[in-house]
Amino acid sequence: MLQASLTVFITVVIIAVFVAFGAGFLVRKLIAESKIASAETQAMRILEEAQKEAEGKKREAILEAKEEILKQRNEMERENKERRSELQRQERRLVQKEETLDRKVEGIEKKEEALIKKDMEAEALKADLSAIYSRQVEELERISGLTSDDARQILLSDIEKEIQHEAAILIKEIENKAKEEGEKRAKEIITSAIQRCAADHVAETTVAVIPLPNDEMKGRIIGREGRNIRAFETATGIDLIIDDTPEAVILSGFDPIRREVARMSLEKLIVDGRIHPARIEEMVEKARKEVEQQIREAGEQAVFDTGINGLHPELINLLGRLKFRTSYGQNVLKHSVEVAHLAGLMAAELGVDVQLAKRAGLLHDIGKAVDHEVEGPHVTIGVELAQKYRENKEVIHAIAAHHGDEEPKTIVAGLVQAADAISAARPGARRETLENYIKRLQKLEEIASTFDGVEKSYAIQAGREIRIMVKPEKVDDLGAVKLVREIAKKIESELDYPGQIKVMIIRETRVVGYAK
Repeated sequence: MLQASLTVFITVVIIAVFVAFGAGFLVRKLIAESKIASAETQAMRILEEAQKEAEGKKREAILEAKEEILKQRNEMERENKERRSELQRQERRLVQKEETLDRKVEGIEKKEEALIKKDMEAEALKADLSAIYSRQVEELERISGLTSDDARQILLSDIEKEIQHEAAILIKEIENKAKEEGEKRAKEIITSAIQRCAADHVAETTVAVIPLPNDEMKGRIIGREGRNIRAFETATGIDLIIDDTPEAVILSGFDPIRREVARMSLEKLIVDGRIHPARIEEMVEKARKEVEQQIREAGEQAVFDTGINGLHPELINLLGRLKFRTSYGQNVLKHSVEVAHLAGLMAAELGVDVQLAKRAGLLHDIGKAVDHEVEGPHVTIGVELAQKYRENKEVIHAIAAHHGDEEPKTIVAGLVQAADAISAARPGARRETLENYIKRLQKLEEIASTFDGVEKSYAIQAGREIRIMVKPEKVDDLGAVKLVREIAKKIESELDYPGQIKVMIIRETRVVGYAK
């Protein structure tokens, strides 16, 4: 019974569940259908509204397009109107230009006709003139007794003489002007060229050869990747040249003091055998001190040899530097001592102050001690040094005048100039043999004598000057100006000589009369 009731209850529950599901399904279906109907209605409404809105926008777009088309049409009509107006203006302008060109062409044609007529008249006149000229030439030849070629030659000769005369005047004016405006500059250039650029002796005065015990030493001097040679050149300021020369290297430099320091340093390094940058700097410093000591001793010895007292210590040191300075192969310190002795001897003969003459002679080339370091000719440098150390005014003047840069105003200055010429230009003083010296003087006189109008020529001051006597009836004053330039140019082109040669032409006219 209980089981049957349970079965009935379960059955009822199951039926109720099915009924509930069925009712829920029906309710959901009704709700869904209602929503679908509502959505369809709303969709229809939206579609209708969209169609209305699209039709409105379409009408608006059509209206805007029509307005834009109308606007563009008006714009195009306006532009076309302007273009038509511009074309009409251009057409009128072209018509005017055509009329102007027609008038110009007509005028040109008339001018051409006139020119042709004038050309024909000119040809007729030219023919008449040619005939008249021919008759005049024949008449002139008959009257003068000369042909046209002879007259042309005479005319050219006169013109040539006139041009030579004017050229001589112009040369003289240019020389005077150049002398006035450029005398100082010319002296600097010439002195610098003579004193510093002795091309024939460069190998002797700027190079030192250092012997080596063996060729292996070259590699040690160069060092790893060249560090030793770079350190040496930096410390000394001298170029170290290592080439194929067996067992030798070359030191090259224009400063003689630095070259001497480099030579001593390298010799010490070769003897020591320890070659590295630190050792190089040590040896260079040691050699520099030794060279400075040699300079002081050389200056003191020069002062002692000449018997000069009271010289400033810096001037003594500068004199010592001249020991390492050469001029055309001549040692400048020995030359200075020799000039001092020569000037003293001549001063003693003339009764002039011997000590003053020696002092001026010893210091006359003091500028050469620093002319590798200071700009300017050694004369100017020497004067500045003497003024700096308060030397005697006569000594300063002698230094300034010893090369003729100034006119010697004192006897001492003249003696120093003469002593300098004797010491520097005498045979053998500057690596010149007596035979070459005599040949040079003879050649100098021969060159001068080859010119027309030269009567005699004399080479004086050991070839530093040549004086030429000319015939006054053949060479006038302006011709002398031209002649001296031609002789100087020929000497420059045909003769080798140290320094410079002064060419002087002397033209003398003597008029003799007798009173009876």
